[in-house]
Amino acid sequence: MKAQINEIKEGLQHFHGSETLFQIPLLGTRYTNGLKYLAEAAQCFWLITDASVIAKSLIKRSEFITVDFKRLSEMEQNAKGYEAEIIYSDGNDNILGQHRYRVTDFPLDKLRLFFVNNTLMLPSEY
Repeated sequence: MKAQINEIKEGLQHFHGSETLFQIPLLGTRYTNGLKYLAEAAQCFWLITDASVIAKSLIKRSEFITVDFKRLSEMEQNAKGYEAEIIYSDGNDNILGQHRYRVTDFPLDKLRLFFVNNTLMLPSEY
C-alpha cells in the first residue's frame, strides 16, 4: 500500500496544465489528465463524481472552488465517527460545504483539487 501511495504522489507531480479534457457523461463536468491519472491509479472515479456534484451545487456562491480531501487520524475517527471529509471553500478559507465519509478506500491522506469553469483539476493544472 505504501508503494502505491508513493507511486501515485510521484505520478501526480508530472501534471502541469492539461491539453486534453475528459467529461463525466451525465454531469457534463470536465476533468484533466491529472485527474484521469488519479482516478485510474487510485481507482477513485467516485471521488471525481462526488466532488463534481457538490462543487456544481456551490458554483452560485463562488466561481472558484477548492476541494480538500482529508483522512482523519485514528483518534479523530473514533471521536467523530467518520474516516474522511471533503471541505469545499472559495480559496479564501470561506467554507462553502462539507461532505463526510464513514469509510473510504482512497489511498492518500490528503488531496486538493480546484473546480473552475465546470472543470475539476489538480492545482498544478490550473
